[in-house]
Amino acid sequence: KKPFVFEVRDLWPELPKAMKLITNPLILKTLSGLEWASYHSAQRLIGLSPGIVDGICTRGIRKDRVSMIPNGCDHDFFTKESEPWRPEGVGQADLMAVFTGAHGLANGLEAVIAAAIELQRRNRTDIKLVLVGDGKMKPELQWKANQALLENLIFYDPVPKPKLRGLLQAADLGMQILANVPAFYYGTSPNKFFDYIATGLPVLNNYPGWIAEIVEENSCGFVVSPCDPAAFADALESAADDRTELIKMGNNARVLAEKKFDSKYFADKFVDWIEGAKF
Repeated sequence: KKPFVFEVRDLWPELPKAMKLITNPLILKTLSGLEWASYHSAQRLIGLSPGIVDGICTRGIRKDRVSMIPNGCDHDFFTKESEPWRPEGVGQADLMAVFTGAHGLANGLEAVIAAAIELQRRNRTDIKLVLVGDGKMKPELQWKANQALLENLIFYDPVPKPKLRGLLQAADLGMQILANVPAFYYGTSPNKFFDYIATGLPVLNNYPGWIAEIVEENSCGFVVSPCDPAAFADALESAADDRTELIKMGNNARVLAEKKFDSKYFADKFVDWIEGAKF
């Protein structure tokens, strides 16, 4: 007999269905029923992105019962003075673009390998791509990189968050990568994006949707079409060749983080929304 507030961080079963991870119609129907029951038994709901909020409402939930509260930026943590560091193989003069997070099917990191192949073909040895993390696809990604004899792509094991902060502070660009699945365009709230902009990093985003719109509207990075390694490589070359503009983009990213995605503001909004839940 307590108020139930349901925070939806991903739309299920829509996302696994879209990725064809679950295809059994009976299982999908069961999950859909659980989704409907969860939404309708909650006094209030929280969606982390515009698409998640819309997805909740399409299940017959009034909009006044749903609030969008995305991931926020922890300025105090990511702006704290740290010792910047770069992995072995990345020079101080190199453009270092980093991806930090899971190496799974949903992350679509084959796009990074394709871009690395294109950059190596162009002989851009001054651009290094660093993938930090672990996941189901990592061994296969490493095998593909080895097969292509890539010298500009570096895999790094997961690191504690304070060490990650030092890496981001030494980086030039954050890569926001996802598989080209339309359900992702508005239906995810990737925490790595908010870590990047909290650090003041420009972002390279490779799929359409609300994150791409934020990057373009605030001039805080690059947006490229999915499945286009040439465009991906072009963006990285632009970043490497115009460091002055890149710094401007980074400053725009920090302003965006502070003005629109302050985690303290969203924490207050979260608490207010929960405390307002009633039967």
